[in-house]
Amino acid sequence: MPASDAPVTGAPASSGGAVAPGPARPSRLDPAIAARLRRTPDGLVAAVVRQYDSGEVLMVAWMDDEALHRTLTTGRATYWSRSRQEYWVKGATSGHHQYVRSVALDCDGDALLVSVDQVGVACHTGQRTCFFTELPVSSPEATS
Repeated sequence: MPASDAPVTGAPASSGGAVAPGPARPSRLDPAIAARLRRTPDGLVAAVVRQYDSGEVLMVAWMDDEALHRTLTTGRATYWSRSRQEYWVKGATSGHHQYVRSVALDCDGDALLVSVDQVGVACHTGQRTCFFTELPVSSPEATS
């Protein structure tokens, strides 16, 4: 059975063109952290989410400055829904919560690694992880 995690609160989206020099929506994120982020043109940073103790990659989502602020200050994983143009707290509707253990920024500032304690499944399809579809890989033959 799919586990829905619909967004729970909204914020107006901004329209833009070129690379976003700053947040697309108002935020209370620490300016020192905000200054380190390299965002997409719509003000987002990719968030790779993993289980904190096993390292299992659970999902990829998007955060803007305010979603990151909420995540850091509440300990609950909060994301920006690109399709719904609003914030959502993982588990708010499904009960499949993500309790944040740590957040790390990558060397370029364009991705976050969010380590969580996942309660229930992470994927909206009902799977433990969103990465359950294996693709065939062809390896070149070893030469000697």
